[in-house]
Amino acid sequence: MYRNIFDTHAHYTDRRFDADRLALLARLPEEGVSYVMLAGCDIADSRACIALAEQFPHVWCAVGIHPEQCSELPADWETQLREMAMHPKVRAIGEIGLDHHTAGYDAAWQREVLLRQLALAKDLALPVILHVREAMGEMMDILREHRPAGVIHCFSGSAETAREATGLGLYLGFGGTLTFRNARRAVEAAAAVPQERMLFETDCPYLAPVPHRGERCDSRMIAWVAERAAEIRGTDPQTLIDACCENAGTLFGIPLQGRSQS
Repeated sequence: MYRNIFDTHAHYTDRRFDADRLALLARLPEEGVSYVMLAGCDIADSRACIALAEQFPHVWCAVGIHPEQCSELPADWETQLREMAMHPKVRAIGEIGLDHHTAGYDAAWQREVLLRQLALAKDLALPVILHVREAMGEMMDILREHRPAGVIHCFSGSAETAREATGLGLYLGFGGTLTFRNARRAVEAAAAVPQERMLFETDCPYLAPVPHRGERCDSRMIAWVAERAAEIRGTDPQTLIDACCENAGTLFGIPLQGRSQS
């Protein structure tokens, strides 16, 4: 069993965890998962993430508006996000970004909501958790201009884009997709990213890695992601798990066991 796992992107508020959510989260540290970062998708989900994080010392959270959830926002959504972001368990603004996959999206409004949240994160000195789907070119233009601290979660860009993004100071999150048979670009990116800019994640309950593809994912499944990443990079899984945990603690300002942090 591996130790010191930091799942930097999880959705334990999802209804697929309704039957065993609290029990599962409670036992994660006994099974090698030392830290979990929850990602909020809208106002209600962000509040639920805070409430869940309050119950466990090893669970933290981010608050934000997912690009697929930005079409019907309350008039005071920014005020509500700012208020939630002041909570001591909140360590990032996210999950925010651009998603041009589903028909009918409003590209201009997605961009506006993203830019407002980037401004909020900068004002509060918080990192961002970025969602990018079929919009990497536009996202990179925004990142070059605004230079936020943060992570591109479930990174799906090329090795060249990985090098540029990390050169801008960003981290890249790798999860179950790294183990998929058709994951050529993810594999190339995982080989290219500097170790000090790599993070592990699940996006659970989604994107379970091989050999659990199609099942409900949870943070323990990072073990398979770490093994695949270690194979790609020519190292051992625990070394990468330790490095990614340290990286996450630095990015999110979370004190880790065994070291002090301001």
